[in-house]
Amino acid sequence: MTAEAPIAPALSYGRLIPVTVHFDDLDALGLLHNARYPLMVERAWTQLWNERGVRFDGDWEAAGDACNAVKELRIGYEAPVTRPGAYAVHLWLERLGNTGLTYGFRFCSTDGAVTYAHGTRVLVRLDAATLRPAPWSEGFRAAGRELLRPAD
Repeated sequence: MTAEAPIAPALSYGRLIPVTVHFDDLDALGLLHNARYPLMVERAWTQLWNERGVRFDGDWEAAGDACNAVKELRIGYEAPVTRPGAYAVHLWLERLGNTGLTYGFRFCSTDGAVTYAHGTRVLVRLDAATLRPAPWSEGFRAAGRELLRPAD
C-alpha cells in the first residue's frame, strides 16, 4: 500500500506562483524575516505580469503599465515560516479601477493549503512624465479582469 499525496485545493480565482525561501531569508531566530514576505510577494507579482508582457526594462516612458507606485501595503502574519524551501504566493485582484488597483495575496504552502501571511497592496498607474495617476491600458485591464476575485 502506498500513500498518495494530498490533492491541492483548487483555486477558484487568482494565480499560485512558486517562490523559494533561502537560508539567508531567515532571521536570527530561524524564522522568515517579516520584511521578506513583501519582497517574495513583489517577486511573484513581477513574474505574473512579466508572463503577460508587462515589464520594466529601464525606460519609464516605454514602461507603460509597469510605471506604477505602491500607495498602500497591509500584511498580517498567520504562522511562522521556519525553514528554507519551496512555497507559493497566491495573487488575485480585489479591485481594478481606472488608474489604480488593489490586489490580494497569501504567502502559502506550495499547494495553497497553509497560509503563513496575507494582505493587500494598492498600486497606482503613473504617467512617466508627470508622475500623476494615469489610466491602465486596455490590454492590462483585460489581463487584470482574469485575476479578479469573484464577489462574495
